[in-house]
Amino acid sequence: MPKIDTTVGNLVEMIKNGELSLPEMQRRYVWPETRVRDLLDSLYRGYPSGTILVWETDQEMPIQPVAVSQGANPFKGHKMLLDGQQRLTSLSAILRGVPVRVSGKDKPIEILFNLDHPDGPPAEVIEVDGDSANPDDEATPDEDGPNLVSWLKNRTFVVASQALLTDPHWVLVSDIFSGKRTDAQILKPLVASFDDPLFEKYSKRLQDVRKIKDYQYVMHVLDKELSYVEVAEIFVRVNSLGMKLRGSDLALAQITSRWQGALQLFEKFQEECEEKWFTLDLGLLVRALVVFATGQSRFKTVGNIPLQRLKEGWTKAIEGLRFSVNFLLANAGIEDESLLSSPLLIIVPGFYAAKRNYQLSPEDERGLKQWLYVANARGHFSGSSETTLDADLSIISKGGTTADLINVLKLEFGRLEITAEDFVGRNKQNALFATAYLALKARGAKDWRTGLGLSLTHQGSVHIIEHHHIHPKARLRQAGFNTAEINEIANLAFIAGGTNRKLSKKPAEEYLAEMLQSKGTDALVAHCIPLDQSLWKLEAYPKFLEYRRTALAQAINEFIESGGASKSESSLQSALKNIDAVVGAGEGAAMEFKSSARWDYREQKHNKALEIVVAKTLAGFLNAEGGLLVLGVDNSGKTVGLEQDFKTLTKYPDKDGYEQFLVNLVAKTLGKVAASFVKIGFCTRDAKEVCVVHAESSHQPVWVDDQPQPHFYLRSGNTTQELSGQDQADYIKVRFK
Repeated sequence: MPKIDTTVGNLVEMIKNGELSLPEMQRRYVWPETRVRDLLDSLYRGYPSGTILVWETDQEMPIQPVAVSQGANPFKGHKMLLDGQQRLTSLSAILRGVPVRVSGKDKPIEILFNLDHPDGPPAEVIEVDGDSANPDDEATPDEDGPNLVSWLKNRTFVVASQALLTDPHWVLVSDIFSGKRTDAQILKPLVASFDDPLFEKYSKRLQDVRKIKDYQYVMHVLDKELSYVEVAEIFVRVNSLGMKLRGSDLALAQITSRWQGALQLFEKFQEECEEKWFTLDLGLLVRALVVFATGQSRFKTVGNIPLQRLKEGWTKAIEGLRFSVNFLLANAGIEDESLLSSPLLIIVPGFYAAKRNYQLSPEDERGLKQWLYVANARGHFSGSSETTLDADLSIISKGGTTADLINVLKLEFGRLEITAEDFVGRNKQNALFATAYLALKARGAKDWRTGLGLSLTHQGSVHIIEHHHIHPKARLRQAGFNTAEINEIANLAFIAGGTNRKLSKKPAEEYLAEMLQSKGTDALVAHCIPLDQSLWKLEAYPKFLEYRRTALAQAINEFIESGGASKSESSLQSALKNIDAVVGAGEGAAMEFKSSARWDYREQKHNKALEIVVAKTLAGFLNAEGGLLVLGVDNSGKTVGLEQDFKTLTKYPDKDGYEQFLVNLVAKTLGKVAASFVKIGFCTRDAKEVCVVHAESSHQPVWVDDQPQPHFYLRSGNTTQELSGQDQADYIKVRFK
């Protein structure tokens, strides 16, 4: 195997000219800016940083795009980059001043060089060699702490911030390489003249940064005669020995070496899930494939799974994961994967449903939600995750019920209930943090300024939900409380970003009193804030924590026991249980019947115009006081059923497919924010399937995206009417003030 000594500059040119390609077995670009920072620091100091491994081949091979722009390579022969992708992509972005493409978006890598950095070895020991699958946030002192400025001065390279960009001592590394500014122009704000001793010092340091282009890498070149399968085995061995890739990355390499085009299938499904608001890691998809192909989760078996079985496993995994995403969103109220303590929680519901042919009983649904909430809150997969997952899969494969899964949790944790003691010293990194959000959302907690309900689908930085320190950090620190006490979950509330910034460091006793006066007791009770104003004082902080730990524990336990039912879901469940009484009451301001949402009984065919009619009705409810839409019942109250509607669904002509159709319809026509206020359920009436859709009263105006322009509808009496012009403006001004 020949070795070639080459420079960073040459390698970057090879990337730019399209001479280096990525084989399908490679993972995507995953490095955070902190890893790029550390790599530059090592190259600047001349430290070793690994080697480069390529495979030179004339074969036509499935490839994937490099995360930076490349030119077309007119020659047949090309080199496949097997080891060094993260490093060379990062260096190409920095030296060429181009963005990297991550998750379909162009993102610049902005690293600053400190012209005034200390001489000698680095202030901190940093591991830079190899690819990391764990992009941790940059470790920095507390943002309010006094050591941040001195900490930064000791660094040679840092990730850019707005504050540092205004300081001429910090220069963007890309600007140093671009040649758009001379050294004299860069240093002009810092030196009095060319004779200034600092000019020579700083100028030399800029030249030393540019010498990174001359840094020598050893490039190992694999022989052209090797097969793709053999190269994949080398790739796995190299990365296994170096521990650079996760097991899922190595498993993916083994899969794609035998199943060309598999990566495109996985990425296509990733994009589909992203449209449903869930971002699923490629590693989770590989894990799910293994689970549905073998019934266990360990990657060590991948190399021995027959290709046909892999393909069948992927088909099953897609169906299972689709169910899970829909179950988490529609049934469990989990809007985003960030609310899960482990992504493995996404696999279990789909696997459980698959073993029951996707026909869950009400007991299955309730039990699965309870298991999900407890497993999430207690960090079920935080330890030996593969062993734990395999134990759950084994129970399900043997016909076990949700009660059996819950019994495992009891044995694991000793109890299912959350206690006040569970919150002591626990911060936002703990699994209870996300569960507290879910519980408070179910209690009807709203933003303290706008009155918007909690939702991770809100648009705009003013409305995006953030966590807020009820007692400001700075005041607690001055009072002598330690970091663990300051950042405890019991001191965190969930409010909009705009509200968080307005409250800033305002004393709790001041703004809580204002909130109580302007918004009433419900605004505080829903957030588990004590109404005893003596507990709002700084000196009573320990007692405040005690109260809120107990209140949060109670809220979470109630949330779990109720199956996570929100006020909207409670209304929906009540309607489903009493469907005869609901229909018997007839249509009105909060009730509408429709025979179908897709099948036109008059024309005897699928009619998409009916879908818009459903969207208009729901928009009318959302813009008024909320209401119920019953599908499968005609205007007279006669049960028609949904059989004809189901038949119009080509892929999944059943309840699951119908629910997915409705979810997509609402999100597409009314928007994702409005979709969070809509709940869907099914029941039987007169031996026929009926669907009930509950729409809450929205906190903001909802328009129907009906081309060529959006329309505003309002429920008035037992009809849905369109408002336009001044009528619309007047109503919105009063209703959504």
